[in-house]
Amino acid sequence: MSAESSDPAPEGPQGSPLGSGGHSENSGSGQCPPPPMAAPWSLPRWRAYVAAAVLCYTNLLNYMNWFIIAGVLLDVQKFFQISDSHAGLLQTVFIGCLLLSAPVFGYLGDRHSRKATLSFGILLWSGAGLSSSFISPQYSWLFFLSRGVVGTGTASYSTIAPTILGDLFVKDQRTRVLAIFYIFIPVGSGLGYVLGSAVKELTGNWRWALRIMPCLEAVALVLLIVLVPDPPRGASEKQGESAVGGLRSSWSEDVRYLGRNRSFVWSTLGVTALAFVTGALGFWAPKFLFEARVVHGLQLPCFRQPCNSEDSLIFGALTVVTGIIGVILGAEASRRYKKVNSRAEPLVCASSLLAAAPCLYLALILAPTTLLASYVFLALGELLLSCNWAVVADILLSVVVPRCRGTAEALQITVGHILGDAGSPYLTGLISSALRARRPDSYLQRFLSLQQSFLCCAFAIVLGAGCFLMVALHLERDQAQTRQPGTGTPDGKDVDCKDGERQSLLSGTRASTENA
Repeated sequence: MSAESSDPAPEGPQGSPLGSGGHSENSGSGQCPPPPMAAPWSLPRWRAYVAAAVLCYTNLLNYMNWFIIAGVLLDVQKFFQISDSHAGLLQTVFIGCLLLSAPVFGYLGDRHSRKATLSFGILLWSGAGLSSSFISPQYSWLFFLSRGVVGTGTASYSTIAPTILGDLFVKDQRTRVLAIFYIFIPVGSGLGYVLGSAVKELTGNWRWALRIMPCLEAVALVLLIVLVPDPPRGASEKQGESAVGGLRSSWSEDVRYLGRNRSFVWSTLGVTALAFVTGALGFWAPKFLFEARVVHGLQLPCFRQPCNSEDSLIFGALTVVTGIIGVILGAEASRRYKKVNSRAEPLVCASSLLAAAPCLYLALILAPTTLLASYVFLALGELLLSCNWAVVADILLSVVVPRCRGTAEALQITVGHILGDAGSPYLTGLISSALRARRPDSYLQRFLSLQQSFLCCAFAIVLGAGCFLMVALHLERDQAQTRQPGTGTPDGKDVDCKDGERQSLLSGTRASTENA
């Protein structure tokens, strides 16, 4: 881990001391002199953990923004007079803008100050969220646009923050810290429902939920600026930026490298299936549970604001609890299983998804007959889905060279959202509206239409499990290639004679050691 005391003096390859000017004494007489090697970057252990705590807090707020609207969705629909299909489009606009901006932030995060980019993103999403709370009903299009701007801001954080943690921690420590970091995906999502519902109950106005969030985000911005460092890329691997290649590759070279990385490609497709399910489930589940209670005679239909938000609170609490347990369970299972099987990470992801599919299917099918069993299977499904978040991030960091991780995060987010949760809420609402149009106008038929539109999610989970099984076939080879000399350059080739000189230095040092 980089959060340790630095060595007494910089060292050359294989630990040989550097001479004057940062060159090895046995530098030889090659055509190109070796470049000066940077001193090892270090950070006190407590500073690394404080930085991780700040990043986790901001990640909590990030994901609260994703689902705060879903917690008051019925009120938003009544306020702006929008149908299910248009309500689903709200999340699609949010995710669409996020995925369009993620590659931009990934490019900036690999080449410029990650701390400055994160600060800009927080300012952007908090400002857009605050302004959206003052939009009047006749300007519903402006509310859609503001959700898109919020999505653009959150893209910076989802893309860059994990790469900073990857450069602060390594091996088992990184697995544990990433587990804590990704706990705040379900926790933040659940608290988004809870905050939206609770604030609406207290104030009688759902828009106050959007006005409280910027206050919390201002605290996060100050803490980020003061307490979070911007470590050199690859610092945790003791590489430093100079050790992974002297020249910066182009974005197209990064993309070509990632396209040839089969573990990255298949894990991205697995994340896409996971995002498809969690996007639809997270957006529509509170309304689904509300209508299930109406069908069972436990709740009156909502005809005017404010609508009953008990189901949002219940689903939010379920998401928080199952998310915490699931992320810890997945990360710990991966860490322990890795001691006996080097392919543990994708196998844990595949098995948890295969178990989640029947749970979600039973939760949907049993809802019209027994609501308690539906809640139980829904909770189990959410727990098993949450087992994947930290493990997927660890897979990416282990198979991608440090200097490309920001771009890799951005591409995984972009592909995952384009084919996943960018369209799944809208698609679910569209199918529900289409089924409802052909049926009698009753609450039972409305509920059944939404239930049947959800069923495609169970099949998407199975496809995601198959993708992670493919990752298991290629994981060891891609991890080995990442650790090989010369892989700092995305194409895996020497960019100039400087890299060749480093190799000759390495060979010369080994030879001198053997002669001694």
